[in-house]
Amino acid sequence: MKNVHIGFSPPDITEEEIAEVADTLRSGWITTGPKTKRFERELAAYMGTSRVACLNSATACMEMTLRMLGIGAGDEVITSAYTYTASASVVAHVGARLVLVDTAPDSYEMDYEKLAAAITTRTKAVIPVDLAGVMCDYDTIFEIVEQKKALFCPANTLQEKIGRVVVLADAAHAFGASRHGAKCGQAADFTSFSFHAVKNLTTAEGGAVTWRPIDGVEDEEIYKQYMLLSLHGQSKDALAKLQPGAWEYDVVAPYYKCNMTDIMASIGLVQLKRYPEILKRRRQIIEWYDKGLSDLPVTTLMHFGADHCSSGHLYLVRLVGKNRKECNEVMVRMEERGVVTNVHYKPLPLLSAYKNMGFSIEDYPNAHALFENEITLPLHTKLTDEEVAYVVETFRTSL
Repeated sequence: MKNVHIGFSPPDITEEEIAEVADTLRSGWITTGPKTKRFERELAAYMGTSRVACLNSATACMEMTLRMLGIGAGDEVITSAYTYTASASVVAHVGARLVLVDTAPDSYEMDYEKLAAAITTRTKAVIPVDLAGVMCDYDTIFEIVEQKKALFCPANTLQEKIGRVVVLADAAHAFGASRHGAKCGQAADFTSFSFHAVKNLTTAEGGAVTWRPIDGVEDEEIYKQYMLLSLHGQSKDALAKLQPGAWEYDVVAPYYKCNMTDIMASIGLVQLKRYPEILKRRRQIIEWYDKGLSDLPVTTLMHFGADHCSSGHLYLVRLVGKNRKECNEVMVRMEERGVVTNVHYKPLPLLSAYKNMGFSIEDYPNAHALFENEITLPLHTKLTDEEVAYVVETFRTSL
């Protein structure tokens, strides 16, 4: 192949998405309105959950969930040391104390024994991270929070109804995944998804949150809280105010602004219709990579198994016996041949923001070991068969 440039994760946008956005622009309704509400309904139907709230990012979904739960100063929230900053920054946003847990040895999931040990009387939530599209072991996580129930000190009515540490999944990568018979969205108390430009399903920017039923709490009440939190605390959205004589509204609290727009939802509606084929193609590429790399001194994340099915978001490769410098050299050689790669992730304790909070990478040796020899290969539905074969050949000859 000549003059090759294989981007890492370009959005897969067709003329159908463009037409849907154009229809929205012509409709005269471009902010939160009928298409956003329809997108919420279709997302819920896809996942088999009762309600979905669409906001402008997965980060907003997680932060608004923490705020709805009343989590703040004096509370603790636990997440993985091996994740993107959004999983942790939301804890800082609400003023709670961030607690990081190392991954298990040679695993991208947090060490569940260390998770159990980290829970205290101050712990209000745990944020597991469904990295690369593979769901965490929520059966084990729920066993842990149930076992630690006696330590839980609820601080508001919703926390009291749940009665234990809340499980808030960072499923930014995992829309469409399943594990132990549960679809992503059905496993955790609350599940947050990202529809950012690089995700499997995109709305350019955007996110959604869904939740499991909570005894004594109406789903409509939870949905209403998300709407209030995301629209300045205004008691009516713009669509509701358009009804005859319904202009008047109240502001119940000085809240935030992070709603999804109908322009974003328009892209999502078409992407969701295409999503089964998108997942199918991603699986084909993963299987091609698995076969092409099977004889090399590398390990790869298992996306598909007897008890789980990934959304196939990222193809993570670890180069056995290599260090970060050597892996970076492989990445440069690949880029010189037109293949862009990436790293997922630089552990949080290596980043200045979290160093400044007092975290040290020495306390997270397993996360550090993952980072030391990981390379992420391009995985997206714009790749042709010829390009997939070229990525495999380029990787093999760049080692």
